[in-house]
Amino acid sequence: MKFRNVLGIDFGGSGIKGAPVDTKEGVLLAERYRIPTPNPANPENVIQVIKKIANSFKWDGPIGIAFPAVVQNGIVKTASNIDQSWIGMNAAKMVRQATGLPALVVNDADAAGMAEMKFGAGKGMNGLVLLVTVGTGIGTVLFSQGKLVPNSELGHIYLPSGREAEEFASDATRKKENLEWNEWGQRFNVYLKEMERLFWPELIIIGGGVSKKKQLFINELDLHTKLTIASAKNEAGIIGAALAARANRKSLKPY
Repeated sequence: MKFRNVLGIDFGGSGIKGAPVDTKEGVLLAERYRIPTPNPANPENVIQVIKKIANSFKWDGPIGIAFPAVVQNGIVKTASNIDQSWIGMNAAKMVRQATGLPALVVNDADAAGMAEMKFGAGKGMNGLVLLVTVGTGIGTVLFSQGKLVPNSELGHIYLPSGREAEEFASDATRKKENLEWNEWGQRFNVYLKEMERLFWPELIIIGGGVSKKKQLFINELDLHTKLTIASAKNEAGIIGAALAARANRKSLKPY
């Protein structure tokens, strides 16, 4: 199966968005279409949204979906910020059956990382690179010598204070606790320093929704590691999901 253009879909905590992607250039071929994440975000509801997005583009080619969970061979293994009924489900197979199209599901942070490493802030880096995406939760992805270490869930580590990192420093926590951006930035710095201490990356890339607000918290970050902001920002998941589907095109099945 040879193809260049893929429909990338990013399943997030507040919205599910998608657009056709030119995987050679790493650009969207149309304005992204966004639908609020349904409540509950169970398989039936989410699959219907994915199908609606595909239909909105009259799509008849391959689909890549960035999913907010650990995904192994298309099967959902965790459900921190989505409905628990996803666990054990073959999400890729469900999308194929609903759309009749070849589809692949990948961890959302991994997808964002693939986009940044090929087209964005991590391009050309061969050392250990850590991407941290911050939104409803905290997603992480590690690349070593340009190769992905899949499904790293470092947003769920416990900090020396005893608090889980995601519960302590996600953007959802900032909103819930009504934190000022500088207060939140200090918390985020605690988390990043722990990542620095444990992994000694050569580069840390900050992505997710907070990357658009960098000027409000960047001065609170005090690290030895080189730090940069993701260049693809909210499009990284869409682009990365499409890249993942293209990279695994030999394993895609029509339904």
